[in-house]
Amino acid sequence: MKDNKELIRLQKKEITDHYIYRKLAKRNKYETNRKILNQICEAEARHYEELRAKTQIDVIPNKIKVFLYYWICVLFGLTFGLKLLEKDEEKAQKKYEPLCSDHPFIEQIFDEELEGIELINKLNEERLNYAGSVVLGLNDALVELTGALAGYTFAFKDTNIIAIIGLITGVSASFSMAASEYLSTKQEEGENALKASIYTGIAYISTVLLLVTPFIIFSVKYTCLAVSLITAVFIIIVFNYYISVAKDYNFKKRFIEMTFISLGVATISFVFGVIIKLVFGLEV
Repeated sequence: MKDNKELIRLQKKEITDHYIYRKLAKRNKYETNRKILNQICEAEARHYEELRAKTQIDVIPNKIKVFLYYWICVLFGLTFGLKLLEKDEEKAQKKYEPLCSDHPFIEQIFDEELEGIELINKLNEERLNYAGSVVLGLNDALVELTGALAGYTFAFKDTNIIAIIGLITGVSASFSMAASEYLSTKQEEGENALKASIYTGIAYISTVLLLVTPFIIFSVKYTCLAVSLITAVFIIIVFNYYISVAKDYNFKKRFIEMTFISLGVATISFVFGVIIKLVFGLEV
């Protein structure tokens, strides 16, 4: 009886995944991606039928899960959304693994699910093709601007002046970085230099705006700096989680590395700002 309940739950999961893949396949404009999605979709339907033959029960998909994962894929990218879905798949396999001894066909279902994960890695998605350009823009903006803002915070007392100088520094650096990425990518075959530079520039300037905003909102400069540094850590967490899921990177290692570099540079710059203020006696 317990086995049957577990089989029904697994059956519901398979039909839910089938509907997710089917819905995504219908909206995808790339033929190669559609073929991959339809292939996985058909496999999920086949798994459902195999389980139905055993349980003799019809189940309906989890509509909330279908809606949720569909929009995750639309908003954050197909690969990210499906890799997130497949993380649930890994948990499900551990949960239902005891059923394999009494129901050998389930092991075959799990093997085919692993093949589905390999197919997801073959999806062609522009935003991931230019992930390196986004990483470049984010990393450079985080390191350069957290350092600059920390230095400006001790050198100047007016938060508006810090915000203006920070914006000037950040915006000019974003154009410089985008231009460098364009020239660098132009030398590589198979890469669109203009798109790469746009991704780098947008990532850079978006980070600049997020880091400078606290100096516009708050009036106490040390509060502004603290909020800006917290924002930097938040950006690092969100972006590295996204990349770790979409590209199977080690989240912890990348997060520690980026946080250490960004906050390390900010600390050094803050100390440098203290020295500059003491030497030149700035009171701006």
